[in-house]
Amino acid sequence: MVDVAIDLRSDSPTFKRWFATELSAANGRMLYVPEGCAHGFQTLLDDTEVCYHISSAYSPESARGLRWNDPAFAVAWPPAQQRIISSRDREWPDFRG
Repeated sequence: MVDVAIDLRSDSPTFKRWFATELSAANGRMLYVPEGCAHGFQTLLDDTEVCYHISSAYSPESARGLRWNDPAFAVAWPPAQQRIISSRDREWPDFRG
């Protein structure tokens, strides 16, 4: 899978920049995403399992997000014949920050 982190810390020199890396069983890599950064991923193979840890308990009322193709970030996602994205994640408004 391709794992992406976007820096949303307005006081950071890398504000609104993104970083992507490929994670696989073969390469054994992991990605640490600091607090204040957004996280997204795209699987590259069918039946991919994803496991990640978060810094606090999940709270649905605190959910926030970014649209995968928001022009504010222009993430270079790998080409895909099909993208399966939840309606919630397809409908996030453009980033304003």
